[in-house]
Amino acid sequence: IRIQSENKDMLDMDMDTESNERVLINIAGLRYETQLGTLNQFPDTLLGDPAKRIKYFDPLRNEYFFDRNRPSFDGILYFYQSGGKIRRPVNVSIDVFADEIRFYQLGEEAMERFREDEGFIKEEEKPLPQNEFQKQVWLIFEYPESSSPARGIAIVSVIVITISIITFCLETLPEFRDERELAVTSRLDNSTAPRPSLTFTDPFFIIETTCVIWFTFELIVRFFACPSKSEFSKTIMNIIDIMSIMPYFITVGTELAEQQGQEHQNGQQAMSLAILRVIRLVRVFRIFKLSRHSKGLQILGQTLKASMRELGLLIFFLFIGVILFSSAVYFAEADEPESHFSSIPDAFWWAVVTMTTVGYGDMRPVTVGGKIVGSLCAIAGVLTIALPVPVIVSNFNYFYHRETDQDQSSLKDDPSGGPESPEVKRKGRRTSVKSQDVEKNETDGASVEKANIKANSSMDFKKSLYAFCLDTRETDL
Repeated sequence: IRIQSENKDMLDMDMDTESNERVLINIAGLRYETQLGTLNQFPDTLLGDPAKRIKYFDPLRNEYFFDRNRPSFDGILYFYQSGGKIRRPVNVSIDVFADEIRFYQLGEEAMERFREDEGFIKEEEKPLPQNEFQKQVWLIFEYPESSSPARGIAIVSVIVITISIITFCLETLPEFRDERELAVTSRLDNSTAPRPSLTFTDPFFIIETTCVIWFTFELIVRFFACPSKSEFSKTIMNIIDIMSIMPYFITVGTELAEQQGQEHQNGQQAMSLAILRVIRLVRVFRIFKLSRHSKGLQILGQTLKASMRELGLLIFFLFIGVILFSSAVYFAEADEPESHFSSIPDAFWWAVVTMTTVGYGDMRPVTVGGKIVGSLCAIAGVLTIALPVPVIVSNFNYFYHRETDQDQSSLKDDPSGGPESPEVKRKGRRTSVKSQDVEKNETDGASVEKANIKANSSMDFKKSLYAFCLDTRETDL
């Protein structure tokens, strides 16, 4: 028992001695000195793993040499000294420091903390279906850049959406609307109300039916191929897809019901016409379907989503300004008989138009006091709108550069998970054959590193003393 306790004490002393040993790290000519135990806190990193860092060890100088960015290493060494805190030096750019984090293999957790500290928004993971067939279908219909068939489907979808929007606009032209409207006499007040006549031979109806068939087919296929039905139903874009095709079926159902019970429906035709017009207006939401195939619209949507707080502040400031200046202009013009402002709510429109620098001109102050209030309102509107704009522009630049960086990295990187080529397989076999030799060399290198550190530890004091004396002589000269 006594021998075992003595051996354990000696082992603990050796471990303490080893952890207190000093290590020299040369970063492109700039030397750093730290303890070996500081680096061993993170054994999965480049500097914390002896087998990884031995490749950079210089036995002649008894130091590790890295030809890397020197200012960035202050933050890398602080990561080890602080127990895992990551801080970017002020004089180092974000991209350079991110590359250093990857080189020194600090890990994904350190990278995520660095991104959060720098204000980067965490990217959402995109789940894929487990079934291989559903996965391929989902990639084709959801990610146009995944393959050539996916790009073909995307082109067809964009063409159909464009045709649908053009048709929606053209059918409101007077020359087409006059031919498609019939005069209907209401039994209630004997008044006439134009009502669109839905005929199955109408060219606009045929085009609309073709577009809706494609939209319905696309929605059904994407629903059955999606990885999560509940998440699919909650997505805003999918809700827009459903809303864009519902007016067609509601309109067709309403028309068929009116044709079957025409004698009982005449009294409600004016009301049903207003409801149908509101429902048909929802078709304009199809333009948002283009965002699935447009990177620019996706970036704009992400920017607005990330800037909701700033947009909320903008609306709040505008609301306060509208209340203040509409009240001020009303009381400034209260004694003027030719005033355009009959009440404070009536002046809301003028305040909104003035603060947004539109200047519609239908309402305007005529007195000197009212013009002064109008001038202040315009100046306040410019300042209010300009305040949150830099934050929104910054968010847009972030999403834009992130998208372009992803495109560039996808062009540089090879697709993962694909079938291996014969050359890759041969390289893999060569690597597996040499793996044992590499491990053996790394083990031997680690022992050589430890021996060199211990052998040269006695010389460190002499070297430092000699360097100190040399610096003193140079200073005296």
